[in-house]
Amino acid sequence: MPDVILTGAAGRIEGRYSPGKTDNAPIALILHPHPKAGGHMNHPVSVQLYHLFMKRGFATLRFNFRGVGRSQGEFDSGIGELADAATALDWLQANNPAAAQTWVAGYSFGAYIGMQLLMRRPETDGFISVSPPTNMYDFSFLAPCPASGLILTGGADTVVPPVEVERVVSKLRTQKGIVIDYEVVDKATHFWAEHLPFVEQTVGGYIDKRLEANPIP
Repeated sequence: MPDVILTGAAGRIEGRYSPGKTDNAPIALILHPHPKAGGHMNHPVSVQLYHLFMKRGFATLRFNFRGVGRSQGEFDSGIGELADAATALDWLQANNPAAAQTWVAGYSFGAYIGMQLLMRRPETDGFISVSPPTNMYDFSFLAPCPASGLILTGGADTVVPPVEVERVVSKLRTQKGIVIDYEVVDKATHFWAEHLPFVEQTVGGYIDKRLEANPIP
């Protein structure tokens, strides 16, 4: 799991990278929660997502948004962070030009950035959004959503109540050509402290299902 340093619009971007197991291995980008709420790339949910893709042979990258850890710059209310994510995806693609698939996975604020990123990157094949903050940010930009994916939230989430997430899920499910899987984990909070095994089970099962339906040659 080598440390990597990328060059972003605000300067240095600190990341962790796991190369794929084959030349055409799919790629996955992992996005961490809100920097102003203590979010960083080593948050347990972000690390869990990273390992889920890494164990399946993906070339996987997680990184710190600007102003976090050794990444330079300052928090930019989501605008600069989206630019950081685009830079990271560019780097992943440049280092894996034969990648069979492209995935974006994010947790909380990272899920919001991830959903914006996939709107700008039509080559994205799948996404994972864990606890997307649908009551804090306007998700109406998902019109239409360009890829199928999984949205996972906690049944006891008081930061983003499930009803707020369901509102966005219901809208996305009216679109043709994509399939949105939606899972609510009973008793899990926004922070998943005692429910990380459910993240592993649900997200891992979803990735396996998608790979089985569309195997890597």
